[in-house]
Amino acid sequence: LVAEYDLSLRRFFHECILSGIMSVNGKKVLHMDRNPYYGGESSSITPLEELYKRFDLTESPPESMGRGRDWNVDLIPKFLMANGQLVKMLLYTEVTRYLDFKVVEGSFVYKGGKIYKVPSTETEALASNLMGMFEKRRFRKFLVFVANFDENDPKTFEGVDPKSTTMGEVYKKFDLGQDVIDFTGHALALYRTDDYLEQPCLETINRIKLYSESLARYGKSPYLYPLYGLGELPQGFARLSAIYGGTYMLNKPVDEIVMEGGHVVGVKSEGEVARCKQLICDPSYMADRVRKAGQVIRVICILSHPIKNTNDANSCQIIIPQNQVNRKSDIYVCMISYAHNVAAQGKYIAIVSTTVETAEPEVEIEPALELLEPIDQKFVAISDLYEPTDDGTESQVCGGRVALFHGLWTVFIICPPFVGRNRSVNVSFTYCRSSPLDHTMPPPTSRRPATTSRTSTSA
Repeated sequence: LVAEYDLSLRRFFHECILSGIMSVNGKKVLHMDRNPYYGGESSSITPLEELYKRFDLTESPPESMGRGRDWNVDLIPKFLMANGQLVKMLLYTEVTRYLDFKVVEGSFVYKGGKIYKVPSTETEALASNLMGMFEKRRFRKFLVFVANFDENDPKTFEGVDPKSTTMGEVYKKFDLGQDVIDFTGHALALYRTDDYLEQPCLETINRIKLYSESLARYGKSPYLYPLYGLGELPQGFARLSAIYGGTYMLNKPVDEIVMEGGHVVGVKSEGEVARCKQLICDPSYMADRVRKAGQVIRVICILSHPIKNTNDANSCQIIIPQNQVNRKSDIYVCMISYAHNVAAQGKYIAIVSTTVETAEPEVEIEPALELLEPIDQKFVAISDLYEPTDDGTESQVCGGRVALFHGLWTVFIICPPFVGRNRSVNVSFTYCRSSPLDHTMPPPTSRRPATTSRTSTSA
């Protein structure tokens, strides 16, 4: 799982991940991208001047922003769960050889106009102002129940049927108050809305267990973030695919998806047709096969200071539960900084995102922006969400829920199970260099300094 800041995270770099895993399993993969860089809408923009151009700002970044090449700004915010499925994919495929990670320094939740740290230790939990003394006892009892819960052992159910008992009923069983329910469902289970309360409790229990297991890995928080930005992830999987015979074509326009008898047979580009049996692409390539399902607003904010009341953390997540601001879905704040090699010295990048619910999206996120003041510069983007009109069984065309990565493939396979692989991910609280790369193939573009084993070129 990935910490979900908006609906788009359900399609987290899925093309790059699948292309790498498919190539490892001996499938023939052709990956076409109309952009000159890896990652599409999930890339990290560098230098800073390119970000200004992308948002149609006529002025250049001020000198106070430092060197433009020091910036790698994510377009879509994401943190990785330390014990989640994506990290397991990184370990299984050994893409961790190409990446360095840092632990996110803290996770916070918004309550009554203030932010509070999500407790990461028993001591912090006892001292937290999120709950009263009696609530802490009840909450601890609930966490013990979750920790001991085993869906294969009915003795751990304590009268709860994981397939029929709703999560709302579980909260009622432990007599948890509304503030604790908000904190648990949105800051631990990472739900964006309260719809989960009426659903069977098994998934929620597993989400909370994942949060706890991820937190136990490194201590400060359950989240990881790659140095030099999220754009390093698609590059890592692109390199993996190339090493195992996959073909990547950047700056490659797609003129037409060729169909015969309702079934995909190829992709036409610059007068040539690449034949295929199956195709994976984002909705921008198949407008006639998707429908609009909503919108997401994201605001990238450049700061010269850490966020207040976060203990001067260089990185953090803040969740604003929907009940706290009279909304239907949560607001998320993701903050990273110069400590992650994504900004100039002393600078911070905070990205606010949420599902659009009204005709005034920027008004909806004001509670989050108030937490960030003063803001040096902000970039506002409102993106459409799409969903496919069919499941692709007949056409063999798989389209994403939201346009993120402009890619196409010739095949699609099921990811293998993550078993029998005893590997570790490079994680540090300061800079940690990864192991040398294989120099037998030209590496993907990178934003790392020239002293590393990869070239340093513009995205």
